[in-house]
Amino acid sequence: MGHTHAHDHSICIETALAEAERLCAERGSRFTDLRRRILKMIWQGHKAVKAYDLLDQLANEGGSAKPPTVYRALDFLMEEGLVHKIESLNAYIGCPHPGDSHVSQFLICDKCETVKELSSPELSAAVMNAAKETHFTIRRQTLELHGVCSNCQRGREAA
Repeated sequence: MGHTHAHDHSICIETALAEAERLCAERGSRFTDLRRRILKMIWQGHKAVKAYDLLDQLANEGGSAKPPTVYRALDFLMEEGLVHKIESLNAYIGCPHPGDSHVSQFLICDKCETVKELSSPELSAAVMNAAKETHFTIRRQTLELHGVCSNCQRGREAA
């Protein structure tokens, strides 16, 4: 689940920003400088980022964004499918495939806080079928699974 030290994360960031620009242009959505900066901050790592951490980072860069401004930018990024909210952490993670309609499952490491997005149609179908059997209509489906990633497990074995 975690990434090795050889992982060049700048490629993740460049790809995410290029895809966001392409999708927003295609949809006629305004990908403003602030929205771009916030998306770039979210993509700095594979860990979920809290809104107030984004505010602090903007302030450190000399910005003067207020909480409502950051939350509006986050709402836009979610509406465009560029980020996901990790409800259990009250934080945000970049979506690696924003152009595709998908239901996500998230593996969240409780040790290093790395978040890995999965998209398992079989798992989504199983949840939908179970809900259907109980006559429950699902409006939105997000599954968050907490545990320990392989990197942290290896670290525990080595200790």
